[in-house]
Amino acid sequence: MGEVVRAALVQASWTGDKDTMTKNAIRFVQQAASEGAKVICLQELFNGPYFCQVQEPEWYDWAEPVPDGPTVRQMMDVARECGAVLVVPVYEIEQPGVLYNTAAVIDADGCFLGKHRKNHIPHTGGFWEKYYFRPGNLGYPVFDTAVGRIGVYICYERHFPEGWRALGLKGAKIVFNPSATSRGLSEYLWRLEQPAAAVANEYFVGAINRVGTEPLGDDDFYGQSYFVDPRGQMVGDVASDSADEILVRDLDLSMLDEVRRTWAFYRDRRPDTYGSLTEA
Repeated sequence: MGEVVRAALVQASWTGDKDTMTKNAIRFVQQAASEGAKVICLQELFNGPYFCQVQEPEWYDWAEPVPDGPTVRQMMDVARECGAVLVVPVYEIEQPGVLYNTAAVIDADGCFLGKHRKNHIPHTGGFWEKYYFRPGNLGYPVFDTAVGRIGVYICYERHFPEGWRALGLKGAKIVFNPSATSRGLSEYLWRLEQPAAAVANEYFVGAINRVGTEPLGDDDFYGQSYFVDPRGQMVGDVASDSADEILVRDLDLSMLDEVRRTWAFYRDRRPDTYGSLTEA
């Protein structure tokens, strides 16, 4: 093996309150770090329930500034103590009435590197996200971290190939897709889309989903978090579909060069022919 990064995904069930969810996440991060993980990603809106199953204004109060809110500040301390890069998805308030579905990226020394704001916002039964979130306005950033260049693409965004490619063009080696996905419409796509994106864009993908049934909805979240390599193959087993789990895997980043020499997708792109894609 060449350049190996030990990475971790945390899938968790709703405990009933933000404080306990945060404490559990910190415990999971510490455990992953004790097993050698150097980059760890939590699930979408990690310290709350997936409140988008309803449309109630009380959930606006859960939003915090990023990075200056208490949750991200606390996780910056955790990252520094554990010596691990953290991807921390939270509900962000920029100013009153301007709210985003956001993932903060924190380096292994505890420094805040930046954030990705979810660009694609669904609005359909059980996923009433336009009620809560403004579409992101930061594009598709990548972050130079202690483990290399990483990107983030949040949940519903995985259905849109353009962002996956934008992250690849910016040099991402690992892209994390923190999600809150329940059984029903998209479960059959869960093991199709991210492996396809990993192959098309020639990088590793970490797909994270929460587990359990939450009080705001009748459907349960099906977990099954996993890492997939640039060949579209699962890295080890897929996580449980019902239990909290910390998934720790070794990612051999030297595989990226090998795959890109075999399948020269970036060489063979034809951006001069793609103009109509942004005009439709």
